[in-house]
Amino acid sequence: MGLQKLFEKLALVGVEWVVWLLVFLSMVSIAIMAERGVFFWKKRREDIAELMEKLKSLLSRNDIKGARSYLESKTSVEAVVTLEGIKEIHRGAGSAEEAMIGTRIREKLSLERYLAVLGTVGNSAPFLGLFGTVTGIIKSFYALAITENPDMKTVMYGISEALVTTALGLIVAIPAVWAFNIFQRQIKGIMTRTETAARLVLAHIKAENNSHEEYEDNNEEKDDHAEKDDHAEEDDEAVGKESEGGKGQ
Repeated sequence: MGLQKLFEKLALVGVEWVVWLLVFLSMVSIAIMAERGVFFWKKRREDIAELMEKLKSLLSRNDIKGARSYLESKTSVEAVVTLEGIKEIHRGAGSAEEAMIGTRIREKLSLERYLAVLGTVGNSAPFLGLFGTVTGIIKSFYALAITENPDMKTVMYGISEALVTTALGLIVAIPAVWAFNIFQRQIKGIMTRTETAARLVLAHIKAENNSHEEYEDNNEEKDDHAEKDDHAEEDDEAVGKESEGGKGQ
């Protein structure tokens, strides 16, 4: 049996299986949209501007314990990522940055969960609908060819039935594409705010390191000056002793 014959048999099955497949995909799409909608709503319940101001205030007072305790009470991605940086603050800016990068990648994967399925439904549903239309039209013309007294009304009814799958495919695809784009925009905004919060933590760590370095440099300069003064005093004493020795002679 040739490939063309196999396709003809598939086309003659009808469009009902395509309709049921599109209905199943629509149910999957609705379930994902509902689950992701609730997920992002929970993530956005917290006032991120307030979180940033509070964190900035705590860090400006160098209240690391207070900042850690405050972030542990929050569930937003921004709080989770910056908390990892706060935990590594004693190890330096490099360790804190790497910890926040790793956490940010993990959280982004959580945000993007199921979105690949939603995007696939949005992209493939119109083509499935078009495929159902094509196979329906083939079936209608096949019925017209083998009928001794063809009835055009029956043929037109078959074609109109086949066109329904195209419309159904678009009905399934359009909400899925809209939701996919909205969720992607949400993820982009969350990642941008997370990067801003992470930079705030890194700026504090680097500022603290610089202040410590300046303090150590000042101490070293003071020690150097003290040593020079000691050496100068020793030299003066030595010169005085030599002068006294010369006078005695």
